[in-house]
Amino acid sequence: MKKKIIYEIKGLYRDNLRVTGFEFGEGKESLCIVGSMRGNEVQQLYCCSNLVKKFKQLEEEGRIKEGHKILIIPSCNPYSMNIHKRFWPIDNTDVNRMFPGYNLGETTQRIADGVFKAIKDYEYGIQFTSFYMPGDFIPHVRFMDEGYSDVETAKLFGLPYVVKRKIRPYDTATLNYNWQVWDTKAYSVYSATTDSIDPKSAGQIILSILRFCSNLGFVKYQDGKKLDSKVVLDTDMISVQTAKSGIFEPLVKAGDTVEEGTPLAKIVNSYDGEIMETLYAPVDSKVFFMHNEPLTYANTAVFKLVELN
Repeated sequence: MKKKIIYEIKGLYRDNLRVTGFEFGEGKESLCIVGSMRGNEVQQLYCCSNLVKKFKQLEEEGRIKEGHKILIIPSCNPYSMNIHKRFWPIDNTDVNRMFPGYNLGETTQRIADGVFKAIKDYEYGIQFTSFYMPGDFIPHVRFMDEGYSDVETAKLFGLPYVVKRKIRPYDTATLNYNWQVWDTKAYSVYSATTDSIDPKSAGQIILSILRFCSNLGFVKYQDGKKLDSKVVLDTDMISVQTAKSGIFEPLVKAGDTVEEGTPLAKIVNSYDGEIMETLYAPVDSKVFFMHNEPLTYANTAVFKLVELN
């Protein structure tokens, strides 16, 4: 294992910002794994730190195949991680909306530029990322439907779901999109949580990465599990929205199977405790995503369901 500084920028009032990477094996740049890009992505950092430990063990045991280099970057934004702030502390910008970066631009543009120069030539790229809305997920892998990535490769993770999503205008400034512009097959892997540690789903994610690497011939690892991933389009997911704002009281959790008519959550008046609204499952489905904040606004998608068929 080689520990190296991927990018460093001088700090004015605190220690320098250093983006640190851990390199395993030698040869062609086969796989790069990037962890937390935002300051609240604690689960993503946790997954990466455990992967570093696991790949160190695999390398010591001679189980990383010859001719392959694997790079793991646990965090690209340690300043924000230190104070648990999602975006860049000074100007509230998102590092993952600054790619491919600009070395004479704003700080987050420079970070994106420094990181991207170091990782843009890898054959495969995996980012542990988080959703723009707070909530819990079924662990899954996503990829863009017009990019360089494909369904069959995404299935090699062996996760229950593969989500194929439409490219939106803001995607052009993300790491995933720009990786693909440079001919890297890029995939976003979602764990169950973001700003809290969930060891069970972290274990699922770590196993999925090892399975992916084994299937591509990067490492010697067999978990004996065969799983046929279900492919879903993000546009086919069923959104359940609130009509009222108030206290969000969930009655199910992400991963639950629900029948049509099952109560999903109550929206409670925050002043008098009255139930203003009860949300119900419109079809037999799996709870794919669930809002996890104690309060919610009106007209907000607090559940995303995958219809059972």
